[in-house]
Amino acid sequence: MLDETDRVILRELQQNARLSAEELGEKAGISRSSAQRRLQTLRGSGVIEKEIAVVNAKRTDAAMTFIVEVELERERIDLLDEFRRSMARLEEVQQCYYVTGHTDFILIVMAKDMASYEMFSRRIFTENPNIRRFHTNVVVDQVKIGLSVPI
Repeated sequence: MLDETDRVILRELQQNARLSAEELGEKAGISRSSAQRRLQTLRGSGVIEKEIAVVNAKRTDAAMTFIVEVELERERIDLLDEFRRSMARLEEVQQCYYVTGHTDFILIVMAKDMASYEMFSRRIFTENPNIRRFHTNVVVDQVKIGLSVPI
């Protein structure tokens, strides 16, 4: 169970993962060594999964974002699992959600441009016999991208 000190550490790290144990200790009102122990525990328990760099997509070749709804033809467990595995392997797929409602999966996909996305969608969706249909929304403006978990 997280206490308030853990919550402070997690909130601070989500804003800046480069903070030192000393800086985290100051912000949480604990010593450097206590902050180090807590970090080790949070990492070891899986509360902190990764510490990554957030890259500005507009300054890379992956300048366009697409939200794709995918409806499968058949929802057998083995086919669902295969679709999940295939999406997890694709670099273009940033997020993949198995959802309830009128569609089975919602994907966040990034590509260089429309032509790149078209090639991707043909290869991944059109040629897959278990995909009944897919619907693509092109993101015009990224108003907010949340990377932190409310704590």
